[in-house]
Amino acid sequence: MTTTEDPPADTDLGPDFTQGVPARQIVEGVLMRGHVDGQPVLLARVRNAFRAVDGLCTHYHAPLADGLMVGDTVRCPWHHARFCLNSGQALGAPAIDSLGVWRVEERGGMVYVRARAEPVGPRRHTGAGARRVVIVGAGAAGFATAEMLRREGLSGDLTLLGDDPDPPYDRPNCSKDYLAGKAPREWMPLKDAAFYAESHIDLKTGGAARVIDLTARTVTQADGKVSPFDVLVLATGAAPIRPPLPGFDQPNVHVLRTLKDCEAIVAAAGQARRVAVVGASFIGLEVAAALVERGLEVHIIAPETIPLARILGDDLGRHIQSVHEAKGVVFHLGQSARGFVDGRVGLEDGTDVPADFVVVGVGVRPRVELAEAAGLTVDRGIVVDGRFRTATPNVFAVGDVARYPDPRTGDRIRVEHWVAAERQGQHVARVLLGQAGDFTETPYFWSAHYDTTVNYVGHAESFDATEVEGDIAAGDAIVRLKRGGDLLAVATLGRDIESLKAELAFEA
Repeated sequence: MTTTEDPPADTDLGPDFTQGVPARQIVEGVLMRGHVDGQPVLLARVRNAFRAVDGLCTHYHAPLADGLMVGDTVRCPWHHARFCLNSGQALGAPAIDSLGVWRVEERGGMVYVRARAEPVGPRRHTGAGARRVVIVGAGAAGFATAEMLRREGLSGDLTLLGDDPDPPYDRPNCSKDYLAGKAPREWMPLKDAAFYAESHIDLKTGGAARVIDLTARTVTQADGKVSPFDVLVLATGAAPIRPPLPGFDQPNVHVLRTLKDCEAIVAAAGQARRVAVVGASFIGLEVAAALVERGLEVHIIAPETIPLARILGDDLGRHIQSVHEAKGVVFHLGQSARGFVDGRVGLEDGTDVPADFVVVGVGVRPRVELAEAAGLTVDRGIVVDGRFRTATPNVFAVGDVARYPDPRTGDRIRVEHWVAAERQGQHVARVLLGQAGDFTETPYFWSAHYDTTVNYVGHAESFDATEVEGDIAAGDAIVRLKRGGDLLAVATLGRDIESLKAELAFEA
């Protein structure tokens, strides 16, 4: 993935590993920051052997020395990507690309790192794999499934069908840096065109699947072309909700899901002075932050009295609101929109908010129509088991559309987050190759609001208690969300290691 954040402006690169460091200073479980000719390198002792890999995460260039070492892996402090310290392989999303590996020499009680090692190639699958895999949906989950299947050596035909006209891209940036004008378009694709050709992934964009025939094992596309399959993976994602209100069908009322949606909002912002955002969801608030960065006057309209309180609790919700208000955002809370007429959004109390255009961020619905028409079991998502299998043999569902058993509570859940979707796709690829059992990953997401980032691990559809540790106003806090005394989720501000440790504890 191309990065959209600069490496940290930390001038302390640590010791020069070409000059050597005492072996006794490299402690098991503790990551050592250093460099080779100015390039950040990470050094670690793994089961009494020394390992060195690139020092910056391949996702958004976070310094991995600030992360968490778990066994023979390192977890990124910013967005929880995972890498193998032995091979450099990217084991867990959101990172896709592996780290470079460096040769380590131990001599006379000193450890030296001077040159790169040969990269480790993909493992070759030798078992009986599917001859034809078709993935419907080329978003986070679909792409991650295809990429991991090829990385782990699947040799059969692999087709990736996407209705989006663009190849798979970094969707989170559609509401973050790209929307704010801080990331160029060439940074958005997850992989370039050569990757799909070299990986023998038959990527078809702009041609949505129209019919799935589970008996004939075929997928018919919008243009009439038919793709036969031995294994089908549904990764159809979710669609943004557009309320059926007067004027909300106008061209200057936008939703945000795709890169095309994002660019339409950018174009509208270039001709506008004032925008109304309907909905104080994560998407709505991130859009607000991005459009403030573009110099617009931003108004947020939402029925709740505290933004995000249902997800993060009252204290953290109020703090996020104050962060936005400090940037000039005006909130109209406890109000629902009644329509958008003559450049004004009408509110329930009879007042209105003038706006040159509107962005709606009131949630999404899982795209289950194909699955339902094919006869699959649908209940607020496509129902799957712990390995993302539907009741139909060789048919799987992953990502925003999948409703699977939570390994912690046993409840069926559906998670609408980028990293979660990628990890589900990676997992189902390993299931198909006989490398994995039931899914045990903890949901994780991050949300950025100017210089404030919230990290969230776990899943709490509802909670009855919050515990705050630290100072939320100072941007240094942990918020624990509980129900019946059980810890369900942890949100953090400025405490990256605590967020990683919470994720690790959930896994245990």
